[in-house]
Amino acid sequence: MATTYLKDLAIRLAETPDNFDCQLIPGDVDVLQVVVDDLEEFPIYMSVSDTQVLFITYLWTEADVNPEQRTTMLEAMLDMNIPIPLSAFSRIGDRYVLFGAARRDSSLDAIVTELHTLAENALDALEAMQEFFL
Repeated sequence: MATTYLKDLAIRLAETPDNFDCQLIPGDVDVLQVVVDDLEEFPIYMSVSDTQVLFITYLWTEADVNPEQRTTMLEAMLDMNIPIPLSAFSRIGDRYVLFGAARRDSSLDAIVTELHTLAENALDALEAMQEFFL
């Protein structure tokens, strides 16, 4: 069921005037990889449950962070969580991410908005956090 939803979504995204490059990645949890506006460095990975669509983009690794600045960076990330629209910071293993979510029955326009917003927020987050990297 998730695979069908993601395949259908990939087709619908390809039909929009936006520049989306979609690739279905099968696995234990199927994922749709979406590159927005040629931002290959920040692909967005979409997965789906019975009730929601989750959007994740990877930002940087723990190895990229200056250990002396780590605590200050984490505080800055917490402070940025509220003003970043439709996105929040998190960590998966040693990788920092931005994520967002939408209802599974969201309109295509809402999904497109989430994708563009998350891509823009990833660029903004990377720029804002540069001072904490090695």
